Amino acid sequence: MDRKEFIKTCGYACLGASSIAILLQGCVATKSITVPIIGDHLVVQRTDFMKGEKAVEYLIVDNGQLQFPIYIFRFSETEYTALYLRCTHQGNELSAYGDKLVCSAHGSEFDNKGNVAQGPAKETLRSFPVQITDQNILISLKKA
Repeated sequence: MDRKEFIKTCGYACLGASSIAILLQGCVATKSITVPIIGDHLVVQRTDFMKGEKAVEYLIVDNGQLQFPIYIFRFSETEYTALYLRCTHQGNELSAYGDKLVCSAHGSEFDNKGNVAQGPAKETLRSFPVQITDQNILISLKKA
């Protein structure tokens, strides 16, 4: 095989591997649930993070009173973050891909703490205070 053919073959192999990785990431099941609002809190049962014996990394929670869903990422049994799935660029709904949130409208990306990873968005996502009880994860919806 000559040099030109080798580079061409390696290029196709890299493209193929990248495409497969993206497709497999899209196959990750997103757990989306509807939860009640009690008082000023969204109430998520801690068991909602369980899938069999294993804890899921994140949940998408919704309630009919919310304009956009909320992404709850589980860092550990005692550390969670809750982020509003509304892009700070032009207000479109974000999609969750593991620990990354993506705006399909203009390509903005955010990490699991709401920080901008890639623009055009410049502001972090709205986050909500999280309180953990024995049975529940309470997401405070109070305006600051």
